[in-house]
Amino acid sequence: MLVTVGGSEAIDIALRAMVDPGDEVLIPQPSYVSYEPCAVLAGAKPVIIELKHENQFRLTAQELEDAITDKTKILILPFPNNPTGAIMERKDLEAIAEVILKHDLFVLSDEIYAELCYTEKHVSIVNIDGMRERTILINGFSKSHAMTGWRLGYACGPKEIIEQMYKIHQFCIMCAPTTSQYAAIDALKNGDEDVQMMREAYNQRRRYLVHAFQEMKLECFEPFGAFYIFPCIREFGLTSDEFATRFLNEEKVAVVPGTAFGDCGEGFIRISYAYSLEKLKIAMEKLEHFINRLRAEK
Repeated sequence: MLVTVGGSEAIDIALRAMVDPGDEVLIPQPSYVSYEPCAVLAGAKPVIIELKHENQFRLTAQELEDAITDKTKILILPFPNNPTGAIMERKDLEAIAEVILKHDLFVLSDEIYAELCYTEKHVSIVNIDGMRERTILINGFSKSHAMTGWRLGYACGPKEIIEQMYKIHQFCIMCAPTTSQYAAIDALKNGDEDVQMMREAYNQRRRYLVHAFQEMKLECFEPFGAFYIFPCIREFGLTSDEFATRFLNEEKVAVVPGTAFGDCGEGFIRISYAYSLEKLKIAMEKLEHFINRLRAEK
């Protein structure tokens, strides 16, 4: 295991340690914005797999198979997902594991939202037969223990790869903040009840938003992970940027355009529910006013 300055450093140095110039890195999108530029900085060629709304933005075995070439080396697996809230269940992971083994790929599994699943307990791909030996698992404390800004993450994986990551880490960073490491030790020892309480609060907000979108007839699949929801706004004939800009200007509420997370995010917006339920209710009232106005305009 390697302790890093947040999960972001772990993503960066894992790619730099594992790829050679010209290698292809598969990146399912919509997803976290740093994967693609980190692959480019490492000298790899990013290959985008566009996840589908009709599949609840899960990665399917066929989508993976179709994206693989003889230059493919790594699959980035970003679940639970930012921005969609999508998860991968065991059956989903078993299906793509067969493809990964068939083509002898490595996996970079970003599981920073692992503690925030609202159905069954999160399943990591390292728990699937044959995957532990070819997976770098990345996690941290920013989401699970509300330690955003403390800059503490970690990577687990095969010894040979971790050793190469350590070489990059020690000359670029030296070490993660000492105070953050002590805080994380205390969080791991004494924070389980707080994590459970936080997860229950997020789940309450998640269910409220799903119901609110149903009431206003705004299309949205039900997310089961992270603290984001990804409603579809295609009915209004606006781009994601146009919708978000007008919503901000007219109702003073900020959302993130889906295209911030890849071109296939067009027609969607990301809403975070890492806010109080009271503030979310105010935001939903404003959203309902806004979309009613857009529908009237049509």
